[in-house]
Amino acid sequence: MKRYLIFAALGPFLGGFLLLLATTYTSGYWTQTNIGEIKKLLAVFARTLQYAYLFGIVPALMMAAVDDILLHVKRIGPVARMLIVGALAFVASELLFGSRGPDSGAVQFILYGLPGLVPAMIASWLAHKYAEPQTVPAA
Repeated sequence: MKRYLIFAALGPFLGGFLLLLATTYTSGYWTQTNIGEIKKLLAVFARTLQYAYLFGIVPALMMAAVDDILLHVKRIGPVARMLIVGALAFVASELLFGSRGPDSGAVQFILYGLPGLVPAMIASWLAHKYAEPQTVPAA
């Protein structure tokens, strides 16, 4: 249960922030950056955080389910599990958010895949560290 809570808490938060950064970068917002622009970006993130959770909770829980399924496969270790979950989240995020317009390219492919990759890998690592049952050595 802790695994799902970790994914549900971190996934939409980090993914929403990275998606906001990706969309602002592709729109050309970061050409003239100063402290005022960063404050505006953080204010927009604070106002749209509820929507990040509204639309990001189900995909985050789906990645938690994949992580939980892979936990029960004995041959897959924690690092391989993080990489598999991260790769699946990257592909899903790119398919959901990536544009198919004339400006699509390698930079946009990577930028719109990161909102899935980063939260999934961090949440998988934290779930491995804090949510997995600890084995007690035999005395």
